[in-house]
Amino acid sequence: MTARILVIDDLEANIRLLQARLSAEYYEVLTATDGPSGIAVAAAETPDIILLDVMMPGMDGFTVCRKLKEDPATRHIPVVLVTALDGRSDRVAGLEAGADDFLTKPIDDVMLFARVRSLTRLKAVMDELREREASGRRIGVIAGAASRLGGSGGRILVVDDNPRQAERIAAELAIEHRPVVETDPEQALIAARGPVDLLIVNAAAKGFDGLRLAAQIRTDETTRNLPLLAIVDFDQRARLIKALEIGVNDLLARPVDPGELCARAKTQIRRKRYTDYLRNNLDQSLELAVTDQLTGLHNRRYMDGQLTALVERAAKGGEPVCLLAVDIDHFKKINDGFGHDVGDEVLREFAVRLASNVRAVDLPVRHGGEEFLVVMPDTRIEDAHRIAERLRLHIAGSPFRVSGGVQALDVTISIGVAASLPGELTPEGLLKRGDAAMYDAKAGGRNRVITRAA
Repeated sequence: MTARILVIDDLEANIRLLQARLSAEYYEVLTATDGPSGIAVAAAETPDIILLDVMMPGMDGFTVCRKLKEDPATRHIPVVLVTALDGRSDRVAGLEAGADDFLTKPIDDVMLFARVRSLTRLKAVMDELREREASGRRIGVIAGAASRLGGSGGRILVVDDNPRQAERIAAELAIEHRPVVETDPEQALIAARGPVDLLIVNAAAKGFDGLRLAAQIRTDETTRNLPLLAIVDFDQRARLIKALEIGVNDLLARPVDPGELCARAKTQIRRKRYTDYLRNNLDQSLELAVTDQLTGLHNRRYMDGQLTALVERAAKGGEPVCLLAVDIDHFKKINDGFGHDVGDEVLREFAVRLASNVRAVDLPVRHGGEEFLVVMPDTRIEDAHRIAERLRLHIAGSPFRVSGGVQALDVTISIGVAASLPGELTPEGLLKRGDAAMYDAKAGGRNRVITRAA
């Protein structure tokens, strides 16, 4: 997987070296020689990854990283700090500034490309979610943007068979989070399917293979998006690289530094909450796209696909499908006499009664205005007529109570019933027959059910 990488470094020689290495692996490389210009390039070009030198005159790498993460246009771009510093305080400072990873000079090519590939996969997922969220906002089914999502108060599962290390990790995390320790990898797989924000696994465990557990987490559909932080021995270079290839999100060196542990955990939890926010917005946008917002029933867009499939199946010898076309009688008088707010209340109450008086397999739909449809799979026309009559009696027999001091309103409905015909491959004919039957019911005096078999 290729990517566009922005290199920010004040030394031309360092830029040329990284550019040559990355270009040889077919990455597209952008460059900047100081913090302000790097921030400008990042905002204008939105690269996939930023390799950022820490030691720069004027605005150092920590400040640049902080500014990038504060800007909504660039906060989602992974930032890797490239530094000659290898102290604990510098790593913690970088993590607190929002850095996603670190590379220590002189840069190891294998580690460089392993980190780049890992972050590129993460960025691709984030980009897809962000694009879909933006599409939802453009069509009006998602309102607003993400607020600042914190990284504290997380539910953390620690999988470690070293009791002393696990106890220290849990005690440190308990200051801000809710850690749970598990020593059995099989039980950990079960626990990971619950409400967990981060899984920390000891990749150097004696009693189980921590990387195998990480691989199982990534292959399980219910846990594949769970952030993984692996505790590793940085002398075991091959296992470091394998961990990143498997899909571990972050690495923590042994012996575990408490400050770095907390900073990396907070980073992963914050990122998970942001991706969860995007995924939830995507689910919401998909739901809203097929749902009538006033009544909560499905809309015509959703019904079209369902009805087409049912009619085609019936035409090929499957079970028949029936349709109820329902219209609220004299609804315009309600709007004109009591106002649209009362009219909306009537529509919402009618939707509840409609959904409550048809079967679980039926699909009630708001067709538009005061017109509703009910798609009834595997239904004979006499059964559809009986259900329609039951619905009519329920609506007419119980007045609608609305707010605003308006007296209870007597409401009636007219229903047309139609069934699919042999050889009918599209739903248009069924819809037309249902509409025609409903208009016959209205023309015949309203508050009645009319069936059209053909």
